[in-house]
Amino acid sequence: MRKIKLGSSTLEIPVVAVGCMRINSLEKAEAEHFVQTALEEGANFFDHADIYGGGECEEIFADAINMNADIREKIILQSKCGIRNGMFDFSKEYILESVDGILKRLKTDYLDTLLLHRPDALVEPEEVAEAFDILENSGKVRYFGVSNQNPMQIELLKKYVKQPLVANQLQLSITNANMISNGINVNMENESAINRDGSILDYCRLNDITIQPWSPFQYGFFEGVFLGSDKFPELNQKIDEIANKYNASNTTIAIAWLLRHPANMQPIIGTMNINRLKECCQASEINLTREEWYSIYRAAGNILP
Repeated sequence: MRKIKLGSSTLEIPVVAVGCMRINSLEKAEAEHFVQTALEEGANFFDHADIYGGGECEEIFADAINMNADIREKIILQSKCGIRNGMFDFSKEYILESVDGILKRLKTDYLDTLLLHRPDALVEPEEVAEAFDILENSGKVRYFGVSNQNPMQIELLKKYVKQPLVANQLQLSITNANMISNGINVNMENESAINRDGSILDYCRLNDITIQPWSPFQYGFFEGVFLGSDKFPELNQKIDEIANKYNASNTTIAIAWLLRHPANMQPIIGTMNINRLKECCQASEINLTREEWYSIYRAAGNILP
């Protein structure tokens, strides 16, 4: 598995991260097999959140991997906090409480990365800074980041938070590529030119923040998967054509499309299927040509001015 640096940190991470939001859908033996397969593929970065399964997913993962000190040093653990029932909460008290719960469920003393999960409209960045200082000084969290935040929201946090923000999880796929499209359609009067995120892609590149695309196979918010969908015949035809060239699956090519971008992104894959997991990991070995990347982009209905 090819590796990159996580943001401005010295931590080396695999280019594909394993999302554990659905691990509670597996039986114990299945979960153990899935986690072991990920490790064999070199995908030792596991992404969690305190809301996944109401915390159950973190517990299931810890049991599946048979968490102990030796195992812990071989894996990279990331979790997120801030989403509560009917609201978002970045208060100092809640962040600290959430991390303690996460660590208990994951049976570990520390997280490699903690992300703030969705922007909190009532955020008081001074409180976030206090919480981060306590977590860093206690050794409970090594690195910090955000999820679904735009440049000004990150700048507001950076005014108070002394730790580098090393990651930003953002929805991105071939069919949900506005953060790419608005950079291509600068000064154009079309839908693709609308800048909905404050140029977050360029901002993250300028500030050494690793973008972690979530839902890399989805179209819309959670409307469905574009691979094999009759809503995207031209796109699937093009992906299949390129997949045949590389003797790979369409899943592999969809992830390879994201990895081809020079921003050095780390897609979060959510599959619990062993074969699809392996196909996603195979993408780290494929480097699409510029022509192939743009042909897939256009086949999804994205336009070039």
